[in-house]
Order: sequence, then C-alpha cells, then structure tokens
Amino acid sequence: MKIITGNPGTGKHTIAKLISRKLNLEIIDINKIAISEGVFVKNNGTLDVDVSKLKKIINKMNSKDSLLVGHLAPYVISSKNVELSVVLRKSPYKLQSIYKKRKYTSKKSLENIGSEILGIIYHDTVQEFGRKKTFQIDISSKSISATAKKVKSIFKGSKIEDNVDWLQLVLKKGDMQKFFPY
Repeated sequence: MKIITGNPGTGKHTIAKLISRKLNLEIIDINKIAISEGVFVKNNGTLDVDVSKLKKIINKMNSKDSLLVGHLAPYVISSKNVELSVVLRKSPYKLQSIYKKRKYTSKKSLENIGSEILGIIYHDTVQEFGRKKTFQIDISSKSISATAKKVKSIFKGSKIEDNVDWLQLVLKKGDMQKFFPY
C-alpha cells in the first residue's frame, strides 16, 4: 500500500486522485471509511475519530494496489502493510487562508497550523513506517501537476524529497506568539 498524508489543506485528496489514475491504484479514503463505519463522534463542529476502531477496519481491507489517503494514516495502518508514504507539507502562512476559507474555528486553525509548523504528521509517519519508507514534499509553491509528478516519481522509486522546517521560518519572522498564543 502507498500512502499520501499530511495536515488538512495540503492537497492530499487532489493529488491522490491524480496519482490513483496514473498508477492504477484504488483510493482508500480514511475520512470516508470513518464516516461510513460510524467510528467517530461530533465534537464542536469537528469529527473525533476512534482511531483504534478505524485501524482494525482498515487493516482488514485488501491493501494490494491501493493508495491510502488521509491525515490519520500514521495512526490507522500497520507499517507491515505500507510500501511507501508521502507527507505533503504546506507553509503555515498559506494554510491560514485555506482554513479561513473552510471556516475553521480559530482553535482548529491554530491546532492544525501548529501541527504543520512542528511537523507532527511527518514525525509520526516516520515513527510508524520508518525513515526509508517516508518522504516529505513542500507543496507551498508547487502546482498540482508538479506535486503529482514528484509523488509519482517517489512511488516509482526515486528517493527525492524536500527539506521542510517551518519552525525556523516562523521564528525568523517572529510569529511564534501568533501561532502558539497559549
């Protein structure tokens, strides 16, 4: 199984659709499975997913020739089922406008932006699947087609990835208080 993950707003589903067509892979959408299986509760406008139940469901699925997509990927799939994983990363400054358009609450925006700045999903993906199976791509200034091309090349065996360090950028701009107000 191949994986595309990253914080909300990084383009996971858009890229997954292109890659699935190009590589003839079935998409397994974590969010859709959580909803269809009812393994979530609504909490202040967000869905809190029971990842242990979701993990049991996903790990029973036929993963051959499939592409798992969603920000919960490192928490719901066993590493033995993973061939390669790509974490899409996007500048926290660009994510701000995306979350505003999506009408995220201030708290939800800050949580997701903070996660991106600290590289939480990338870190957790490396921890779960291993450094050799995990790559990251900064898509902040890449087009959809350029991003898809890079993801496809990784899935085809290239070992290219971007060095992403949003923390240094935020520190340099003096914006720690802006993104971490508490």
